[in-house]
Amino acid sequence: MTDHSLDIAPGAIVEVRDEQWVVSAVEQTADGQLLTVRGVSDLVEGTTAQFYPSIDKINPHDPSQAAVVADTSSHYARSRLWLESTVRKTSLPISDPQPALTSHALADTLSYQRQAVEKALAPERLRARLLIADAVGLGKTLEIGMILAELIRRGRGRRILVVTPRHVLEQMQHELWTRFAIPFVRLDSEGVQKVKQKLPATRNPFTFFEKVIISIDTLKQDRFIHDLRKHHWDAVVIDESHNITNQATQNNQLAHILAPNTEALILASATPHNGRNESFAQLLTLLEPTSVSAHGDISKAAVGNLMIRRHRYSESVKNEVGDRWAERKQPRHIAVTPSPEELAVGEEIAATWTHPQSTPPVTGKGSRLFPWTLAKAFLSSPVALQSTIDARLKTLENNAAAGPEQEALVRLRDLNAACLPQDGSTPHSGKYRELMAQLKEKGVGPRSPERAVVFAERVPTLEWLRDNLMRDLKFKTGQVRVLHGGLTDVEQQELVESFKQASSPIRVLVTGDVASEGVNLHLQCHELLHYDIPWSLIRIEQRNGRIDRYGQLESPQITTLLLDLDGVEGFTGDMRVLTRLVEREREAHEKLGDAASLMGSYSGDAEEKAITEVLRGAKDFDEVVPSPEQAVSQHDDDWLAFLTDAASQDGPAAEAARQTSEAHDAGVDRTTGLFGSDVDYLREGLTELYGEPDRKRDQGGVGLEVERNNAGSVQAITFEPSPDLRQRLMALPQSYLEDRAVLDRMRLTPDKATAEARLKAALNDTKGTSWPDTHYLSPLHPVLDWVADRSLAHLGRDEIFAVHGSVEQPTVVMQGIVTNRRGQNIAVAYLTVQFLGDYPLAQPSTGPTELFQDIGLNPDTVGVPVHDPKQYERLVAPAVQAARDYMERGVAVSARRQAQERTERWVERMDDWERGAEGIAAQTQLFRQSRSAVEGERRLAQEMLPDRTYVRPLLVVVPKGGE
Repeated sequence: MTDHSLDIAPGAIVEVRDEQWVVSAVEQTADGQLLTVRGVSDLVEGTTAQFYPSIDKINPHDPSQAAVVADTSSHYARSRLWLESTVRKTSLPISDPQPALTSHALADTLSYQRQAVEKALAPERLRARLLIADAVGLGKTLEIGMILAELIRRGRGRRILVVTPRHVLEQMQHELWTRFAIPFVRLDSEGVQKVKQKLPATRNPFTFFEKVIISIDTLKQDRFIHDLRKHHWDAVVIDESHNITNQATQNNQLAHILAPNTEALILASATPHNGRNESFAQLLTLLEPTSVSAHGDISKAAVGNLMIRRHRYSESVKNEVGDRWAERKQPRHIAVTPSPEELAVGEEIAATWTHPQSTPPVTGKGSRLFPWTLAKAFLSSPVALQSTIDARLKTLENNAAAGPEQEALVRLRDLNAACLPQDGSTPHSGKYRELMAQLKEKGVGPRSPERAVVFAERVPTLEWLRDNLMRDLKFKTGQVRVLHGGLTDVEQQELVESFKQASSPIRVLVTGDVASEGVNLHLQCHELLHYDIPWSLIRIEQRNGRIDRYGQLESPQITTLLLDLDGVEGFTGDMRVLTRLVEREREAHEKLGDAASLMGSYSGDAEEKAITEVLRGAKDFDEVVPSPEQAVSQHDDDWLAFLTDAASQDGPAAEAARQTSEAHDAGVDRTTGLFGSDVDYLREGLTELYGEPDRKRDQGGVGLEVERNNAGSVQAITFEPSPDLRQRLMALPQSYLEDRAVLDRMRLTPDKATAEARLKAALNDTKGTSWPDTHYLSPLHPVLDWVADRSLAHLGRDEIFAVHGSVEQPTVVMQGIVTNRRGQNIAVAYLTVQFLGDYPLAQPSTGPTELFQDIGLNPDTVGVPVHDPKQYERLVAPAVQAARDYMERGVAVSARRQAQERTERWVERMDDWERGAEGIAAQTQLFRQSRSAVEGERRLAQEMLPDRTYVRPLLVVVPKGGE
């Protein structure tokens, strides 16, 4: 088969079908080399396309034949634009371990979050695969955004899929765009309908949109499963990944389709382990199949490498969060006196069902646990109990043997009905009356800005609370809202986003445990009430984490309402157990930072079963829910506790890493020095492209306006996007485009403080949108990418500039790149080739910043045009050869050696795994999945080896004062 591959790297200009294109990605596919390009000549400007050299005739630039032209612009603006754009479009080496963009995100610089990024980028990895298992509230979404930004900068993040629960789709999309300038198309139910209208039924939507955020419920639909099998991603994120561990579910099957079809895989979950090693192994094999042996044994060393877990009081966290995470107030556990009607119901449940003196009436399936189902429903609300009774009676229809149980249920139903007056008056419920009193005491009312979140487990309870609170506290329409899993994804997102905004009418959000995962409810609220409590420490902790999290500036108050059934034989002990359960969560939070480790089961369902056993009197509370001190002692030999410690990066090693990271950030300038800032680069680009950018768009400009602060620094820049830029901006979040009319006029700021202020102001916007009117101009912003593409096309395809600089002999600035078989950069070098007479001498530089500084090229450089630049064209060919020789003798050799060593270590692990698999007869599903994945890993290892070396001239530098 003929090899049609080209020696070409991203950022190069090529000619295809008589049009010019800038190359944005080069990759190897089953059909050969594939170029992803964006049009720069007039007819195809702004168009994205893909070409195979085996099919289309692609004319790349021959670097040795470049024509040399003088830069006549002021301060060599055109040269600086072209060079800056080249550097920006050149991906960092894929194994570069140092974060390049982390400090440029619109987020507080926290070293514990940087640690997660560094772990994902560790140079010994062939690809970024990580389980972020940080406890509730630490900012897993920010860590995800930072990792994705770094992957994009390394050319490993063009196609990204983010999978989240339905109710946090918009929240995740919002965070990734506003803080990292990474735009995602949101395919919720409305988004899917829009896609169907826009695309042919046979078109794979994942080939049309490069970056997609979608819920796992939507993604597992048959039509998407079919499309996913045919699509490869650069990165996949699965949020709340504990939901994919059950092998019998579609979620698990979906994960096993995605994992081998992506290079980077980021899993996130505050509860990664459900108490079953088999489930935990599911997560690990998705990340790296060799982390679990063929016999199912989990390698602690491998997991320590694949997982990171910290909590509020970890050494690497507690000293950083400071006043950006206010400490909880002392929680309030209120023992509520039941109404006479409630008391009668409680006595009946205890005497007949949970603690009977004789044989209980319950029969059939689930008879042992059903009494506790009744008790739990009773402790939720009268309507929850009514719903449970009605459902049970329906299952007992036509069951002749169930007569005694039916009679007991009818009797209980009649007693419970007394708690629910039919005249529309306030329910006969002591707990409900206490809830009203608490809301009033906290200042929550129809004319107050104060807000509260009320958690309850049963949907009937949620709706009952809404209806009664609206009437009894005289709330207006929309001031009390209910959030539960029965709502559509659009309705759930609307509620969550509304609650974040100061202009929202919502004063009480009544929600079930659907909101206990991933939802940020702390921006306008610091009051949370448990109307009932789950019988699980993990779920209590997850609920509390909605308002007790990083970014909470007011001390959160957690209030729990518990019926005081002291004196009701049977229930007295039960209330004591539940009170102690809530108290233990507080103790674990304060002393361990993580409640899951107390019971050691790491599963909400398992914890609930254990608490039920305590309530039944089968187990002792302290045995099931030990104190923090006892838990530390008991779980010293717990392998998961060991791994959590190993993955936490606390201790001396973590401190040393933190200091190294801080020193690196302080000592390295992430800019090239060609422009003072990103906004200067943007302004210069607009000026070069439009001549007079302050003119309106219909007059040949872009209506550029620059706002400065009192110190003279640029505060914001506003302009009208050109038609080709507007086309590119269509990939931005649709609600952002609509709410802020971005396609008509865009306002950007390079200042973090201003961007944060505008982001916060959006939460107080009367328009009811959380999208800021001024967007942070981060290095990944699509506008900067657009300027880079246009600037690269500004020179002729075979031209480079000549300028005067601080050199003693004529010098050619060169760039060298070594790529792997996937077309990814594994080494990037910047060097100069100086000419001693006709002899070229290649000299490396530590990077573009130092190189441009050495030749004296910066915004203050006086741009004197070079006379007769063509006389230097004879230097280009020998400079290219000298650079290529240097790359082949030095950089490429080193890159090959390092890549070979990494690959050999990787292959050795796979060999060890397969040796351990020999002779296994009984093949489990996990084993088969792992074996298939290992085969894919071998192919990946070969693709990561060096393949090509590419060099190109960037600039000719002539001595000042003499040519």
